[in-house]
Amino acid sequence: MVCKTLFVTGTDTGVGKTLISAAVLHHLGRHHARVVGMKPVAAGLIEHQGATVSEDVLMLRAASSLPVPAELDNPVALPDPLSPHLAARRAGRSVRVADLLAPARRLQAMADALLVEGAGGWRVPLNDDETLADLAAALGAPVLLVVGMRLGCLNHALLTAEAIRRDGLMLAGWVANRIDRDMACFDENLATLQSRLQAPLWGVVPWCDQPDPARIALELPKDFQ
Repeated sequence: MVCKTLFVTGTDTGVGKTLISAAVLHHLGRHHARVVGMKPVAAGLIEHQGATVSEDVLMLRAASSLPVPAELDNPVALPDPLSPHLAARRAGRSVRVADLLAPARRLQAMADALLVEGAGGWRVPLNDDETLADLAAALGAPVLLVVGMRLGCLNHALLTAEAIRRDGLMLAGWVANRIDRDMACFDENLATLQSRLQAPLWGVVPWCDQPDPARIALELPKDFQ
């Protein structure tokens, strides 16, 4: 059985990629026995049960049904909350796509469904000549775009969708995540994106103080179940 793989990116940092990724993992867990989330690069760590770990990684693990070693679901954990290439440089490390692709392939061999969450937006640098988009391209995985619904999101979403397709990948769908409770003309902006992104809308997530990924309803198409 081929492992179903999905790469999740966002229009920017702080738009709810991890929340939506965890919600998708919960959904996939209803259809597959072995579901796992992967955060190839996490920058910004906290103390948790005597170890330093990313809060994003903890959320993905909580939504996964297949426990795996940290070197597989988070091969690169960097202390400082910076762009991966800067966080790696500050930590005295070098991060290459090949370093991330190998554990992703191992997870594909172990799981029925693998969700890979990027960091920041589509073109976030990993090093001087590679970006996380290069990892998505190496995986050849369809992409889910999380749109943080706030002023400016139209341009960010349309440019990101254009870049994903230009890189030869399929935009499988998108999620509208309302991160600005007071966004003006929310319905009109949503309608604009629906008419222009040319990809299925998997869900609209309302603004919430404490969102729960297990309760977020996403309309995943049948080929992603």
